[in-house]
Amino acid sequence: MHGNRPPDPAGQRPSWDPRFKPCIPTVTVAGATAHHSLCGIFAQADHLAALDCASPGETVAVLEYLLAICFASGTCPSSDEEWRAWVLNGRSLASAASWLADQPADSWNLFHPVEPLSQNSALADDLRESGTGTAQLIIEHAGDYNQHFDHHHLELDNPLPAADAFRATLTQHAYGPYGRARMSGDRLGAKVTNLAAGRLTGRIRVVVLGKTLGETLRLNLYPPDGPGQPLNTSWTTPGFERRGFKEKAKPRAPRSSADLHSSLGRSILLHPVRGPRGQVMVDRVLIGAGEVLALDPTSHLQDAVYSETTNGVRKPLWPSPSRALWQQAHALYSAVMDDETGTYARLRSLLPRRRTHLGAPYHLWAVGLLANKTLPVAWTHGCYPYAPGMAAHLYRASRRGSVIAEYIALILKKAAIVAAETAFPAMRAADESGQVARLDARYAFWPAAEDPFETLLDEVIDRGFEDDDDPVSAPLVAYAMELTATARAQLLQRLDTLPPSDRNHRARTRGERLFEEAVSGERAPAELRGETSVD
Repeated sequence: MHGNRPPDPAGQRPSWDPRFKPCIPTVTVAGATAHHSLCGIFAQADHLAALDCASPGETVAVLEYLLAICFASGTCPSSDEEWRAWVLNGRSLASAASWLADQPADSWNLFHPVEPLSQNSALADDLRESGTGTAQLIIEHAGDYNQHFDHHHLELDNPLPAADAFRATLTQHAYGPYGRARMSGDRLGAKVTNLAAGRLTGRIRVVVLGKTLGETLRLNLYPPDGPGQPLNTSWTTPGFERRGFKEKAKPRAPRSSADLHSSLGRSILLHPVRGPRGQVMVDRVLIGAGEVLALDPTSHLQDAVYSETTNGVRKPLWPSPSRALWQQAHALYSAVMDDETGTYARLRSLLPRRRTHLGAPYHLWAVGLLANKTLPVAWTHGCYPYAPGMAAHLYRASRRGSVIAEYIALILKKAAIVAAETAFPAMRAADESGQVARLDARYAFWPAAEDPFETLLDEVIDRGFEDDDDPVSAPLVAYAMELTATARAQLLQRLDTLPPSDRNHRARTRGERLFEEAVSGERAPAELRGETSVD
């Protein structure tokens, strides 16, 4: 594959030089924004606040790539003890920048004819015949991956800036859902059309966030699995033996941490075009099957938080369309308290320290992709504060906070049912769910409950820094009172939609009475009664 250059996907090479070194993200710097090269990002990592990408998933994918470069360059701690020293002493990441500066320029060329960055040049002939517009590259825009559906939007002429296309490519490698590729397998083999789910698809990826990009990278580095390099710079990176597409892929174990975090979960090829102001753009793309990895939970899923399914199967926490991420925040804090190895054990090893700034020193950022089979639906994410030594307090607050919200939501459902049964006594079974839904305030309650939950955790952190012996109980009672008031108002708004009549007045009264009795009854969580829970 290295001997002969493949023909240009559009039929001939452009008359201009399409070489492009990626400018990873727009980076937030003290309220302003500036573009930074890869080298600049590492050299200035401790002066940069955060990545500013188009979606949570894209941000995670870029962080994964930056971690891969750290591992490839040997910019990583050799032990958990050294990791702790790196975090506490703010170890510079400039060695990654120096390593990058010494790399061959062609290894980082997005449009190299043989080794295009993060791509597979073997797709060149198919790109000419089957390439689509750039909507296919962006997970949120592609729609269902199944090639048998009508997707006119994929043919739209909507060129992307090269930097945007590169970040979208990284996102595809990490999060691309399973499905069928929109290309023929005649040239490379039928299996090139079988898109496996990406390495992070179907699970929640947890990133530990610090106050700067440099601190974030240090927090998420770990003693490497294998030596520095090899980094996946392209499908034709020297020294890599890649899968073929004639037969079903056999999952391979990652060769190193750099290989893991830069793995090519898709075969992708981008076609360059000159934009109206002379800038480098991408106008056509093609996506086929990529690498399939055999992942070891201990080595390769160090951030995973495990939970049990309804069938009792233990698996990494997954995105749920019916349960918001904040309702699972207690699982993150439980992992910090109990895990013996990996990300959370290292976090627990950081000694408590007195506050030197407002707010928690770290945050646990959980990100997942909601999908309906092959159809990506939405990114789901949540950010939860963490301060060393406070995991037990935060676990109690988040678990009780979730229990309280669940109980109130259940009351709202029961109030809707009893009101509907009173207002519509003759309703048919087929109409029951619709009539109950009219009066069910849960749909407004759940989104409104998230902000008070976040305030609860922040308050626990603040009280913990003030050496409060019990930083949880008082904030929990205040949180419970706020949620009760919110739920009561939302229930009354729903019941007010019933037209005036004696029957509807009884329906309203029964719904209100059920709610008030339930929030103050013996079965209610203690905090709803203004008391402190025993656990």
